[in-house]
Amino acid sequence: MPRCVRVLFLSLAAAVLLPGLMAAPRKSHVVILGAAKKAPYSRSGDPAGAQPGENELRVRALLVDGVLKEWTTGDAHDVTDRSFVVRRALRLNDTLPGDKLGQWVWQRGPWLLVDRSTGRVSALKLPDYDPGVSQVVWFRDYGAYCGLTASGKSLDAVVAQVAGRKPVLLKKLEGFDTEHPPQPACGAPDWQRDPLRITFHPAGKAAMAFDFAPGSAVLVEDAGDDADAAAAPVKP
Repeated sequence: MPRCVRVLFLSLAAAVLLPGLMAAPRKSHVVILGAAKKAPYSRSGDPAGAQPGENELRVRALLVDGVLKEWTTGDAHDVTDRSFVVRRALRLNDTLPGDKLGQWVWQRGPWLLVDRSTGRVSALKLPDYDPGVSQVVWFRDYGAYCGLTASGKSLDAVVAQVAGRKPVLLKKLEGFDTEHPPQPACGAPDWQRDPLRITFHPAGKAAMAFDFAPGSAVLVEDAGDDADAAAAPVKP
C-alpha cells in the first residue's frame, strides 16, 4: 500500500474512532435519603389523616447529587437493585387571603419512583389511588391498597404494578360513605408469596383474599441522564 494511501486510511480511521474513545464517561449520581426529622403536623390539613396518637410527621429529604429534589415520609421499598419507591411529603400553603401571617401544612402525598443510576425522580400513577384512603403495601414491583373510584362511592381492592398501564387486580370491596367515612377505611393489606395472595381488610367487614399469577416486571430502567427531570419542591 503506498505511503500516501496508508496515511489517508489511518487519518480516516482516527476521525471515526477517536470521538467515541474520547467521549466523556457517563455521569454517576449520588441519591440519598437524609435523616428523619420531625415536622409540625396538622391533622386537619392532611386528607390522609393521622395515625392514632400522631401529632407530628417524620420527613426525610431526598437528595440527588446534593440537591434537594423532594421531601419524603415513611419507609422506602427497593423495587430492583437500582430503583426504589418512597412516599412524597407535601408542604402546602394554607394561608387565607385575609391572614397576616403565612401558614403551612404538611400532607402525605403520592408515591415516587427513584432511579439511583440516572438520578431520575418521577411520580407514580397508581389506579384509584387516594391519599386519604390508600395505604400501599409493596411486594416486588406490586403495590396493594384499597382504592377509591373517581365517583367516590366505591372502595376497591387494587394491586398495581410499577409502570403497568392497568391494575393487575381490581375488585370492588364495598360502598364508601363520603359523609361519614371510617377511619381508617381499610387496614393495610397482607402479602403471601406461595401461592401469591393478597388479603384486604376493609373496615367493618371480613377480610377478603385474592390469588393471582405473578408476571414479569414491566419496569424499564433506561440509561439516560435524567437527574434534572424533577423540579425541586419548596423548602420548609
